[in-house]
Amino acid sequence: MKQKKAPMRKCVGCGEQKSKKELIRIVKNNEDEIFVDDTSKANGRGVYICNNVDCFEKAHANKQLERSLKCRINEDLYDELKTKIDK
Repeated sequence: MKQKKAPMRKCVGCGEQKSKKELIRIVKNNEDEIFVDDTSKANGRGVYICNNVDCFEKAHANKQLERSLKCRINEDLYDELKTKIDK
């Protein structure tokens, strides 16, 4: 029996390909709401970031999340994301 391939996604911070389960997903939906997707199944444009403070700092400094989602990101979302990563 064939083994199923694990879906791979690219981190916006470091640019490395990693397993989808290792990354945190941020979503921009049709109503232009941006939020952290815990289920990884929400509709909308998804961007992935490593569960690593260094990747978060790099993505925040270079505005990679804003560039990938093509809109301004509120500081509240960055704070929420930072607390999720620090855990």
